[in-house]
Amino acid sequence: MISTQTKIGIVGGGTTGLYLTILLKCRGFNVCLFERAPKPRVDGCGILMIASGLQALSIYDRELSNEIIQAGIKVSTYEFRNLKGELAFSNSAAETEAENGFPAVVVHREDIAKALLRRINPENLYFDHSLESVKSNNGKVTAKFRNGQTWEGDLLIGTDGLNSKVRSFVEPDIQPSYLGDAVWRGIAPNNHIFSEGDFIVFMRAHGIYANAFNIGQNRCHWGFFTECEQPEDEKGLHAPKNTLLPPEELAKLPDTIRQTIEMTPQENIVCRYSYDINPMQHIVADRVIILGDAAHAKSPSRAQGMSSGLEDAVIFTNYLTSSTTTIDEALATFEQERLPIIHELQRTSREMSQKTGRTKKLQTV
Repeated sequence: MISTQTKIGIVGGGTTGLYLTILLKCRGFNVCLFERAPKPRVDGCGILMIASGLQALSIYDRELSNEIIQAGIKVSTYEFRNLKGELAFSNSAAETEAENGFPAVVVHREDIAKALLRRINPENLYFDHSLESVKSNNGKVTAKFRNGQTWEGDLLIGTDGLNSKVRSFVEPDIQPSYLGDAVWRGIAPNNHIFSEGDFIVFMRAHGIYANAFNIGQNRCHWGFFTECEQPEDEKGLHAPKNTLLPPEELAKLPDTIRQTIEMTPQENIVCRYSYDINPMQHIVADRVIILGDAAHAKSPSRAQGMSSGLEDAVIFTNYLTSSTTTIDEALATFEQERLPIIHELQRTSREMSQKTGRTKKLQTV
């Protein structure tokens, strides 16, 4: 049985890292969470949280998942429209909710982050800690940070996202793969064009697609994707150097979504290139493991990113607290049993992202 005196370090204060901290502290472990930002990250836009993510949160406390449901809006209908705004088909969310016992909700990322942060003792959080290097041998791990601080412990977990520094220790050759899109996301004042509970997708055609949904509190989230080649001097960058919305591409959208985008204050808009990573053969190296996007960043096409990271946190915590295991056994078993599942999520997410309406096909993993 793994001692609760085991010192565990977590690098990355996104939702996976925060939730993992909650779960491990609840089981009595000595946990330190390191985040490179100078304060908690509660920015972002809206997100579709599917039932599996809410189910994962309920493992800690059903009150936590209920809080997220109350903060957002339950999805009642998924509508798929063409670029003329005409309804192609729709799916009710009721059957999925009945099967899973949880709804899908659209919610602001800030509400999720704040709900998690309220459940963590500040003494377990270390901000302004940007990872510089990792060493692991003889059952001990040393992490050095750019602020001069050093942590030593028994297990280091990287939940530091797409551009994971911890991943470079586990699999140094794995780099993000460009998915072919520049993506703009924004929060607009609710113009009552899109009904609450409707998740609306404007299907990909002519090199673009978009989505929109109300997230409550008089706010409407939208996403706008345009196919583009990365210039040589921008390959690997988080975002294009020119982040202005392209008017010639916006003009292809129906008036409803185009006007919603155009009325959004510039400070409420973020622009990024879209990436995933290829499936990894190993997510463990000695006493270091990576979870969430650090291990399996995916196309957003199946809305599995945040939810699969929360599932990682639950499943790995269960392995660590098994009464008959050691740390090394828990790491090996988790990797062996979890990798095939996340590989399939990666494959189908990338496949779906290239399935319909693309002018250029991506290589499927």
